[in-house]
Order: sequence, then C-alpha cells, then structure tokens
Amino acid sequence: MSTRLAAIAKESPRSPGFSSELSLAERPDRLSGLADAHRRGRGALSNASGRYEPLARQAEDDGWDLKEDLPPLKTQITVERPRHIITRNESPDIAFDQSINPYRGCEHGCSYCFARPAHAYMGLSPGLDFETHLFTKAGAAALLERELSAPRYLPKTIAIGTNTDPYQPIERDQRVMRELLEVLHRAKHPVAIVTKSALVLRDLDLLAPMAEQGLVKVAMSITTLDPILARKMEPRAASPEKRLDAIRQLSEAGIPAAVLVAPIIPAINDAEIETILTRAKAMGAVEAGYVMLRLPLELQDLFREWLLVHYPGKLRHVLSLVRSVRDGQMYDSTWGKRMTGSGPYAWMIGRRFEAAAEKLGLTRNKKKLRTDLFVPPKKGGEQLSLF
Repeated sequence: MSTRLAAIAKESPRSPGFSSELSLAERPDRLSGLADAHRRGRGALSNASGRYEPLARQAEDDGWDLKEDLPPLKTQITVERPRHIITRNESPDIAFDQSINPYRGCEHGCSYCFARPAHAYMGLSPGLDFETHLFTKAGAAALLERELSAPRYLPKTIAIGTNTDPYQPIERDQRVMRELLEVLHRAKHPVAIVTKSALVLRDLDLLAPMAEQGLVKVAMSITTLDPILARKMEPRAASPEKRLDAIRQLSEAGIPAAVLVAPIIPAINDAEIETILTRAKAMGAVEAGYVMLRLPLELQDLFREWLLVHYPGKLRHVLSLVRSVRDGQMYDSTWGKRMTGSGPYAWMIGRRFEAAAEKLGLTRNKKKLRTDLFVPPKKGGEQLSLF
C-alpha cells in the first residue's frame, strides 16, 4: 500500500444510524493494501474514527501498488488524574463487583480485545490508537488508600486486569500496578489479578505473603499455544511458553494460579481448549475459566480486518460461527449470554471445556479470598496505635 493511501482518507459526516455491519473487511475492493499497512508489533490494521467523532475517516486504495514499509508506531503515554479509582458494577454474570484499571488502552495490542471500543470515549480510535495512545492513572495508590479508609467501605475482592492488562509493557516504568498492590498488601485486602504477562512475577515479594493469608489469586490468560498465532493476535503480550512458566512460578511461590482460555475464537483456537488446560494443569494451575469471543461496536470491523489479512480463507466461516453463538448478530450483550454465547456451537464449547476441566481437577478448588483480615489505611493526621 502506498503512503498516499492514508493521505487521501475520505472524511464524511458520521451518521447517527451508522452500523458496523457495513464492514470495510467485506469490501475487499477498498482493502487491497490493508496487509501492507500492517505496523510491526501492532495488532490492529486500521485506525478508523470512534463512534463519537463528528467525521468518519475511511481509507481508499489509490490504485498504486507500491510496497512501502511503514515506520513503527511509537507508544504515547498521557497522564490521567481520575477522581476515583475503584469501579463498581452490578453485572450478574461477572464474579466481582468492584475492580481497578490502572491504565486506559493496552500495549499488548490484542486484535480481539473487547475493551477497544472504550477508547472512543477519549476521542480516539479503538484501532491503532487503543494500543499506542495510552493513559496512566496518576495518584492511583493515594486514591485507593482514601477509598479504602472511607467509614462505610466494606471489603470485597477487587479485580484488576478485567479490562486492560495491569502488567502491560508500560508498567515496567510507570509502576502503577506495583503501587496499588503495595496498598492492598498493607491493608490486607483481597485482590484477584488477570494478566497475560510474565511481569506479574516481579511482584512475587508482595503476592506470596498475601497468598499465605488467602488474599490473592492470579489468572493467566492463555489464548493459544501456537507462538505464530499468538504473535498475530497478541503482538506485545508474553509468549505462550512464558505464560505457562509464570503459572509454574506462581504456583511454586504458593500463589493460587488459574488459567483463563479467553477468548475462544471459533475455527481459530477452539481446537486447543483441552491442550491449554492440560499444559496449565501440569504447571500448577488449580482453576480454569473461559470466555467466548466478544465483538462489541467498532471491534467488529477491526476483527474482520484481522481475519481478512491473516485468515482470508476462514473469514466467512469464522463470522458465521460468531453469529451462530450471538443469535444471528455479531454481538449480543445480554447478561447470562455475553460471556459464553448460546446455540449449538456455544453449547458444544461449554461441554468440552467442562469435561476437560473436570477431568483435570480444575473445577474442584475454587479459591475464595478472605475479607476478615482487612485493616483500613490510616487517614492523614490520624494517630497511630502503639499496639
């Protein structure tokens, strides 16, 4: 694709009735240069405007077949100063009702990430912007201390990593997750962590003593064991082998480790369910879970584009199966169905997962974290006890 392709991107008013069913990926006449536009180390292939933008930018092929290497996109970090850090929800199909997200956007660049559409709230694209324009939450640890010390606060497990990964690459320098974990450690507060990064091992000094008191568990997300597929889907996440080894090291340190097969993508990684669970169990995993592929809003077009470039021969088959588990639509957000889907294919996946997990003993030791040890942080100026 020529660099001129991006320069002549059309701008048109965003229609209130805009539907992502009018997919760019189903218009190959306008996407002949898409594969050449793939940025090294990035998951998304385009940067279409978010749904709240007044103009919709649309790439058009200019007809020139010029093979040009596009420069890598650098990660940009913006400091955000939130007023609150704990987010609460009332979703009945989620196992937690409060969570923390140290970052907006995620440098892992997973092509299937359901959190991508949230970047539209920031006036940015759920595409390449989501993985290159990141927001770090300044003062997150101080906010957490303030909220935990509130007189009416009741300790319940806080989930971290349910939206964007707290151990994504920028955490090495930003250390927001580390500081949050230090607060939770001092307060003896329960926390459940989800990640696909081996960077979690950096914090074993905090996680191990918390585990001894029944205050923490870590779920490692493993989507595939194929390193080539993993690099296509999750370009900046840890390799599958490193994630498996992280489960081993967490387990050896006494930290309850779970494996999360998420998402299960029809005709892409569904054949690996049993193998992933077997390998994770051998490394010390004690729990397991799964989530069916979720494609809300702009993610539908982004994932179609990904399929068109990496698996063009499977595109129609994959999308047909996706619709079959979502009542004929690309996505159904109905509670009780959004995580697992419905219909014959979804039923089959569920039974396969349950049978494999039961056989491996991954359904017998659901770890419930303790809340009775909680010690509220001392407010500024409050007299400390001598005993």
